[in-house]
Amino acid sequence: MSTFVWTGKTRQGAVRKGELLGKSKEEILGILRKEQIMVTSVKKKAAEIKIPGFEKKVSDKDIVIFTRQFATMIDAGLPLVQCLEILGSQAENPVLGKALEEIRADVEGGSTYADALKKHPKIFDDLYVNMVSAGETGGILDTILNRLAKHMEKSMKLKKQIKSAMVYPATILGVATIVIIILMVWVIPIFAKMFTDFGGTLPALTQLVIDTSHFIQRNIIYMAIATAAFVFFFKKYYATPKGNYQVDKIALKLPVIGDVIQKASIAKFTRTLGTLISSGVPILEGLGIVAKTSGNKVVEEAVMRARQSISEGKTIAEPLGKEKVFPPMVVQMISVGETTGAIDSMLGKIADFYDDEVDSAVATLTSMLEPLMMVFLGITIGTIVIAMYLPIFEMASIVG
Repeated sequence: MSTFVWTGKTRQGAVRKGELLGKSKEEILGILRKEQIMVTSVKKKAAEIKIPGFEKKVSDKDIVIFTRQFATMIDAGLPLVQCLEILGSQAENPVLGKALEEIRADVEGGSTYADALKKHPKIFDDLYVNMVSAGETGGILDTILNRLAKHMEKSMKLKKQIKSAMVYPATILGVATIVIIILMVWVIPIFAKMFTDFGGTLPALTQLVIDTSHFIQRNIIYMAIATAAFVFFFKKYYATPKGNYQVDKIALKLPVIGDVIQKASIAKFTRTLGTLISSGVPILEGLGIVAKTSGNKVVEEAVMRARQSISEGKTIAEPLGKEKVFPPMVVQMISVGETTGAIDSMLGKIADFYDDEVDSAVATLTSMLEPLMMVFLGITIGTIVIAMYLPIFEMASIVG
């Protein structure tokens, strides 16, 4: 199937244009005639040049906007295929637009909406597909889509909080690294030549800084290669199941940062599971989805072990209580939710509580990192400056 770009007019004279997926030009013309559009031009879209690593991606925001619009259209009574055709033609993201055209073609061919979404796992994850499937089965697709959009918005907010907390320290560290490299590679050698011309013995601190500068100048290319190699092999190791588990385990044990990761994982786990249960997804299937989307391998394996115990007849709270990543308060609240039959609302309350806890933990992390970064920057650059001025002070005292 190919993508065709078309332009036409409605019966009222309004100009419309868009893209459609089809096997031939004649098929596209047939689809547009059904929509009562007078076609002025139809041509096959030119092939796009794709550079590996630079392909345009579909963001969470794109999915949220699409889901909200789709829910509104379904609620207004528009047919599913027509909704997909309209949203696909007006999608600002071309990757999403093309995916929606393919989904529309599959639905027209007899597939369910959920089955059509399954063919695009990079855009619509297991959580999305399973909730849509539950919505289709229960006849409440618009309600499920609104619930999905709300869930994704809260997840986006959580990610944004954690990222914003790391931007300032990362910026300071990056600037400090650049400044130190400039000083060591270009500034210190000027001072070193001047001191050599004067002769005499340099102070130990000054000599240490100059030796360090010479080492960096001689080996800066090798250092850059070694850094790139470390990043490359670290990513490769982290991509393996063992590496993923070990790195995530260490991350959970880090002071302050580990606390943020744990609380964010619990908030995501409880909110996602609560959303799935309230949407009618079976508990075991829901736990399998939640484990994959937890964002931490340690939490994922803990949830999968709990899922195995639940499949053998145990309650949700009992196996979770044996896992160290879940605090006693979380386990007790889940137990109460199971007893009262309101597990989904209880999970939502836990998620809201841990969202606030993440806010507090992120604020603590930021308040700790900022002064630490400033102290590091001050000590490093201050040491370099003092080392360069020590010989000048000594020469001034000798001249005096």
